[in-house]
Amino acid sequence: MTDKDTTMIKVGKHSIGIIGLKQAMEEIAATHGSEADETVQGILLDRLGKDNYIPRTAREEYGRAFVKEFRRFLGQPFEEEQGGGIDIKVLGPGCAQCDRFEQTIMEVLTETRIAASVDHVRDIKEIARFGVMGTPALLINGKVMAVGNIPSRDKIRRWLTEAAAKAAAGGEGAAS
Repeated sequence: MTDKDTTMIKVGKHSIGIIGLKQAMEEIAATHGSEADETVQGILLDRLGKDNYIPRTAREEYGRAFVKEFRRFLGQPFEEEQGGGIDIKVLGPGCAQCDRFEQTIMEVLTETRIAASVDHVRDIKEIARFGVMGTPALLINGKVMAVGNIPSRDKIRRWLTEAAAKAAAGGEGAAS
């Protein structure tokens, strides 16, 4: 058994648990933060491949996901992959307000029939990596839309509808 943490990340359209991702990023942050994405990708694939099964046919996709997480970890800009869908993250420790926020988002998605992946990030260290200074917070396709409050149902509906339209058109993100 390993004493390393497992971190859930998006690899393509799948959420995958990666053992030792946080430790690997902490170890290479100071020395490889300014390296090219291809270099970082190779280093992370080598390190993480020791504790995780990475299918040979999906190495490139895993590598891109690792680089995205590394750039996010460092607070550097990164390019979201265009999967045609909407990626929603509710950030909050699991308090009643955060849970209600997640429920409202799920209800709006159901009402509008918009397909999206919804993750509720409860771990305080993970929340801090997104650079938000309050909870609950909402990210749509990597863009911070709300921090410290629950927007109106109409505003949430508008953001999700705009994000769905951009995803359908091949664009990314959501309008503010």
